[in-house]
Amino acid sequence: MSKVHVQTKINGEEVEFLCEPRQSLLEVLRETLGFTGTKEGCNDGNCGACSAIVDGSLINSCLMLAVEAQGKAITTVEGLAGPEGLHPLQRKFLEHASLQCGICTPGFLVASKALLDQNPNPTEHQVRHWLAGNLCRCTGYDKIVRAVLDAAQTLRAGV
Repeated sequence: MSKVHVQTKINGEEVEFLCEPRQSLLEVLRETLGFTGTKEGCNDGNCGACSAIVDGSLINSCLMLAVEAQGKAITTVEGLAGPEGLHPLQRKFLEHASLQCGICTPGFLVASKALLDQNPNPTEHQVRHWLAGNLCRCTGYDKIVRAVLDAAQTLRAGV
């Protein structure tokens, strides 16, 4: 099968890759480009472990073909932290002990960032509704929700 040349921007950096037309963005992110923070869970769009932000919209990278990334801006969990350190969401997930095994954590972080980018002052109900597409088998969701609400407050305060 012939490969397709794709030019995109991942975590602010221009990236080019070759992929087969049938390959998912998840597969290319992890296996071709080395962005292993994006996890493969269910591979059918139900768990959210592979969450990424594409042109400002939250997507399941297991359901998007890599060829569809042409010309798009993609954010993965690796793109959350900056030179100054962890993103406030990452810090709050640690402070609230919102993670256990870590398989779902990148997806929750990316989904939470997408939420806060769109709604910097969400209610608890809005956070729970937004994160309903992300599943965790190890921990309760309360700590995750508290971490997102705390991060939202921190981001609004400009800390």
